[in-house]
Amino acid sequence: MNPEFGNNTWPGIEAALKSDSRCVAILPCGATEAHGKHLPLNTDVVISDGVAAYALPALEESGVAAFVLPSLAYAPAEYAAAFAGTISISSEAAAGVIFDIAKSLKAQGFDCLAIANSHFDPANVMMLRGVVERVENELQLPVAFPDFTRRKLAQTLTEEFQSGACHAGQFETSLVMASRPELIDEGQRQASEDNPASLTEAFANGAKTFEEAGGPEAYFGFPKAATPTEGVQTYELMAKALADAVQAKLG
Repeated sequence: MNPEFGNNTWPGIEAALKSDSRCVAILPCGATEAHGKHLPLNTDVVISDGVAAYALPALEESGVAAFVLPSLAYAPAEYAAAFAGTISISSEAAAGVIFDIAKSLKAQGFDCLAIANSHFDPANVMMLRGVVERVENELQLPVAFPDFTRRKLAQTLTEEFQSGACHAGQFETSLVMASRPELIDEGQRQASEDNPASLTEAFANGAKTFEEAGGPEAYFGFPKAATPTEGVQTYELMAKALADAVQAKLG
């Protein structure tokens, strides 16, 4: 069995579904949007892929057959819409795709859908909460969704994350450093001055764009303080939350 869902043949997936193991599909959810001048547009996808990969060993140890689905790289991302490269889709479109993925998984006999999300745009988080509820109510398919915007989980992550100044800052840059360092423009990272403006506070005060929130270059936080060590530690924390959520749904 290959944990990368798309790298299996259909008989391989069928065999896993017919085995005694409980089968879980992990959907990494991200966005294609501006992340400062130093991080790639697919930063959230890179991070969600990393969280899913880090969660696999714990799930395997518990007897779960876990597959990482091809990533969902498009989401509501209107806050970054003014920056080249950002592709934003409607909440309805994103929710429809996730619901239909869940419907296919349920029909095939998967025991649980897990969502690894690192795109914390308020519209995207609200969309995910809504589609999780719909999948569980209409399809009767358990969905494991560790929502890191909830206080209990947010408090397990870094100080910068909790401050809300965490888009393409120390938090996200550290994570990309730990998994895909070749994607970072190091010169631009070193040239990125600290920006302590809190996105969460700006959103609460009515800001509708990164510029209005105090991020004229599409980043918030402290990119120069990022380290791969912090990235690994954060991946481990986020992966544990994902694995724990799966175990809670499976019982």
